[in-house]
Amino acid sequence: MKKFIGFIVCLFLVSQYAFSEKTDTLEVYSPSMKKNIKVVVVLPDSYDSGKSYPVFYLLHGYSGNYKNWTDYPSTGALADLHQFIIVCPDGGFSSWYFDSPIDSTRKYETFISKELIKWVDENYRTIAERGGRAISGLSMGGHGGLFLGFRHQDVFGACGSMSGGVDIRPFPNNWEMSSVLGQQSQYPENWEKYTVMNQLHLLTPNSIKIIFDCGTDDFFYSVNVKLHEELLYRNIPHEFISRPGAHNWPYWNNAIKYQALFFSDFFNSAQRNRNSSR
Repeated sequence: MKKFIGFIVCLFLVSQYAFSEKTDTLEVYSPSMKKNIKVVVVLPDSYDSGKSYPVFYLLHGYSGNYKNWTDYPSTGALADLHQFIIVCPDGGFSSWYFDSPIDSTRKYETFISKELIKWVDENYRTIAERGGRAISGLSMGGHGGLFLGFRHQDVFGACGSMSGGVDIRPFPNNWEMSSVLGQQSQYPENWEKYTVMNQLHLLTPNSIKIIFDCGTDDFFYSVNVKLHEELLYRNIPHEFISRPGAHNWPYWNNAIKYQALFFSDFFNSAQRNRNSSR
């Protein structure tokens, strides 16, 4: 009987920990797209203490929405464990997180890298500098995490991808990418300009912390391996994780734990550097 009571107490404590974070579901106005965008903000359990926190921007995949990550309680628990804010914006059905060169109503690069960052820093107690920001995501959001991180190193100090479509060019007929880039046969220059693989010239060694992973059974596995090899060739430090897994939530729920730890280490290192420079 005592063992049973002890088990119940432990279960209660674990559940309290897992759900102690606070979640805000709200709308943020995008001046560039002239509409409100749904956003979920997960605050750590200690947020009311008055201090400022780093922010982890976490992006969903194709056909998903702002709620996908927070549908899993383990995501929110990471905010408590690592003491950072998690922000999950809606990236549209098939935005791929860039400003479409053919549709002026779809400007998700501008929204996330400028408008959303500004709004979050104005409305929450954040560490409002690149050392206090990281961005990653799954699949389409993995493309977005690296694309936005590489192109906005003044905004983000670390970036990542989980099962990301890090080179979109081999998939011209998939996931409605032609709706934001035009048909590859007609607009090949768009497909060259807006793929992660062609942003590597923006990187210098240690200019931004990078982590990405992909399961060996994933249809994006080969392009992730190619990205890893190209970064090695360019002497760009990064973390690449390859392990068994497919393009699904069991894989991403595991992958997010490694990425959160990576970003937590980055935030802590940036904090130590700030403290030492005072």
